[in-house]
Amino acid sequence: MRTIEWIDGSVVTLDQNKLPGEEIQIRLNTCEDMASAIREMKIRGAPLIGVAAAMGLALTAFRSKARSRQEFLRELESSAKILEETRPTAVNLFWSIERIMKKARESVGEVEDLKRLVIEEAKKMADEDVEINMRIGRNGAKLIEDGYTILTHCNAGGLATVGYGTALGVIRAAFETGKKIKVIATETRPKLQGARLTAYELLKDGIPVTLITDGMAGYAMKRGMVDIVVVGADRIVRDAVINKIGTYTIAVLARENGVPFYVAAPLSTMDLSRTSVEVEIEERNPREVLYFHSVRVAPEGVNVWNPAFDVTPMDYVSGIITETGVLTPKELESKGRNLK
Repeated sequence: MRTIEWIDGSVVTLDQNKLPGEEIQIRLNTCEDMASAIREMKIRGAPLIGVAAAMGLALTAFRSKARSRQEFLRELESSAKILEETRPTAVNLFWSIERIMKKARESVGEVEDLKRLVIEEAKKMADEDVEINMRIGRNGAKLIEDGYTILTHCNAGGLATVGYGTALGVIRAAFETGKKIKVIATETRPKLQGARLTAYELLKDGIPVTLITDGMAGYAMKRGMVDIVVVGADRIVRDAVINKIGTYTIAVLARENGVPFYVAAPLSTMDLSRTSVEVEIEERNPREVLYFHSVRVAPEGVNVWNPAFDVTPMDYVSGIITETGVLTPKELESKGRNLK
């Protein structure tokens, strides 16, 4: 089953905040429903957020009562602004909104034609995401040798995409070829995406996985327990990879211990017109750090800093696994904006 689906004018997806304890499907009927689900991280993961935003615009189109092309485009633009304000760092969200809006603005036809166009484009993007992830997986699997142990951080699997995954797509593809591999997954504080989601996905697929706390990654590498690191990305700029908080730490430790560090991401995650200083790093509610579920784990009055992402300079990156192949940082730099 796909992580997100368009069904009869609604969007059906898993509430990822409930995993792994409960597999609860939610039905979203409006763009505002979609924006809330993204903001609250019921829907998360850069590629999935991108497709979800496109489907948010499709929900607006499906329920639009507009009588003119201009009125319809104004409704779409209003919905686009709502979606753009949900999460600032993952570029796929903005890329997908722009793709839908460009298609709508440039197309001719009556309102009903535009409605169908927006809905079909969102569904097309979902189909593309699955195929792109599978190509990323095949390209990355060539880097994984039989017997390897792969360390991954956060969740860049099927739950972070429409299906199959980016970093976990590489792992899945290697496993599907018969390679005997193992995975070490970091728990990924404070939202525990590694513990809750990555471990859940890998166990369902029958892929051997060992869960560690974030602070154990360096010691695991020093003991020779890790052959390669593969992570996802929320935005790739000219000089850095922006990914879940803790990624930079793992990259530095990988360099110190001679472990290759790879990033798996679609070309839609590339934002090569910018550098890392130009990107807003989302900071989330301090409650995520102060509480574990509903139990407070820190004293009253303590200050909290809770960035959701960090910045890994390209110097620490061995390669970026995309749907078109594995790129070195130098190749990425030389391609620049032409990659898109």
